[in-house]
Amino acid sequence: MKILLVASSDAERGYLSKAFRESANSVTAVDDVRYALYLSAQEPFDAVVMSGAGAAQLDALAGMLPSFAALSGAPAIVLALSGVKAEDRVRMLRLGADACFVQPYSFLEMLERMLALHRASNPRAANAEMPAELALDALTRELVQGNTRVPMTKREFLLLECLLRHANTPVARDTLIRYAWPERDDVDPSSVNLAVSRLRRKLATHGFHCKVDTISRFGYQLSTH
Repeated sequence: MKILLVASSDAERGYLSKAFRESANSVTAVDDVRYALYLSAQEPFDAVVMSGAGAAQLDALAGMLPSFAALSGAPAIVLALSGVKAEDRVRMLRLGADACFVQPYSFLEMLERMLALHRASNPRAANAEMPAELALDALTRELVQGNTRVPMTKREFLLLECLLRHANTPVARDTLIRYAWPERDDVDPSSVNLAVSRLRRKLATHGFHCKVDTISRFGYQLSTH
C-alpha cells in the first residue's frame, strides 16, 4: 500500500514509518495535517494515517476530516488518537474516518484493518487489463498466480505493486523511485536496475504470465499480455 502518515511527534512518526515500511508499504511521513491534505490532493494514496491527536486537537481534526473523505482517490482514513472517549471516536467516524484506534493500540490490528479496507476498495476495478489470477499478498510479501507463490524482497514487492497499478502502461523511473524508496532523497540508478533485474529473473524463473519491459529514456512497464 501507499501510505501517507501524519504525526506531530518525531518518535511516533519514526516508529510508525519504520513499522509500515518493514511490512512492505510505501510511506510518506509528514508532521502537519494541512500539508498532508495538500499532498493527498496532488497524488493518490491508499491510506492516510493520522496519529497522536488528543482531545485538544479533536475540533481542528474534525474540521478537516470531510476534506480528506472527499478526496477523489478515496484513501482509507485511519486515526490513532490519545485520551479520547467513545463518543469522540463515533464523531470522527461519522465525519469520514474509516477506522479509529485509541492509544495504546495494536499495530498489527491497525495494519490488518487497513489491508481489509484496501481489499474492499477493489483496486482491480481501476485496471481491467490486470490478469485476475495475478495478485500480491501483502501479509506474506508474495506474488501469487494460481498455485504459484513467490516471495519478494521489500523493494521488489513495492516496485511490482507500483507497476501493477499501471499494468501495460509505462511508469516513469522517478515514480518508481518515489514509491519503492520513499525514505531516500537520492537513489542510485544502479539500485533500481538491480532490483528490476532480480524481479525479472523471478518472473521468468517461475513462469509468470507477465514481464517488465524497459521504456527507453523513461522507465519501465509491466506487460501482462
